[in-house]
Amino acid sequence: MSKKLLLGIIVVLLITNVTTMLLWKNDQPEESVGENEAIDTKKPVASINGTKISFQDWMKSLRNNYGKKELKTIIDREVVKQLAEENNITVSDKVIERDIATLTTMQGLVSEEELKEMEASWREDIVYRYQLEALLAQDIQVSDAEVESYFNKYDRQYQFSESVQLSHILVSDMDTAEKVYDELLAGASFSLLAKEYSIDEETRERGGYLGFNSVNTEFLPANYFDIAEGLEEYSYSEPFVTDNGVAILFLHKELPDITFTYDELKPYIRNELALQSVNQNLVADPLWEKLDIEWIFGE
Repeated sequence: MSKKLLLGIIVVLLITNVTTMLLWKNDQPEESVGENEAIDTKKPVASINGTKISFQDWMKSLRNNYGKKELKTIIDREVVKQLAEENNITVSDKVIERDIATLTTMQGLVSEEELKEMEASWREDIVYRYQLEALLAQDIQVSDAEVESYFNKYDRQYQFSESVQLSHILVSDMDTAEKVYDELLAGASFSLLAKEYSIDEETRERGGYLGFNSVNTEFLPANYFDIAEGLEEYSYSEPFVTDNGVAILFLHKELPDITFTYDELKPYIRNELALQSVNQNLVADPLWEKLDIEWIFGE
């Protein structure tokens, strides 16, 4: 790739992603600093006992403290993208979905829209990580026997078990449960009703939130999963009898089993073992020499 083209790409990415480049656009009276905010770049951004801080000073500080790191991150991503395309390195959709599912279980309660935004960001990061790993491991030899032995020993850590994200309202009798259910039908908040009515002291103050649970867990009544199977995401059940009383269940999110064969995981495990064998950190620096790169911070 020519220097001119690569530098052109970097400039485009800088303009769209790096806040510090706003310093180059001071001839415009306003700049956006948030989703619904704008500032006048000709006026101070702050004043402390009469001492004014200009927009230019602010931008210079951002550039000096974060500019190099941010630009390197952008270049790293573009380097990996180009080399991955050149070497036909792709990432299995199944692997991506497994990693997204794992990351999802680490979140608390988020809206459906927020989760979609997170997933889009995660997807980019996951693809970048696996492509970087594959590129760094290209010339490192690992035997098939080593890979197969590792898979046989640790294959469970690469699989994902079906999980459900649940909340519940647990009460002592059906009459109370029916009353709560009627309030839900009338539009009341599940979380607030849990705080008001639930007898489960461990989850009541969290609005009945039970978190993500694998279907193999022993910490929830078995019929919770049977009830959850009949629900759509972001919906609640009718009252039902359980071991500890009468419950109403809310299904936030359901994540299916994602399992892999040895052949599906072989290239990913090989790359992991290759990098471990030479103590190679997961950084793109060694790949820069494969492309013709110039940047404002020099060598």
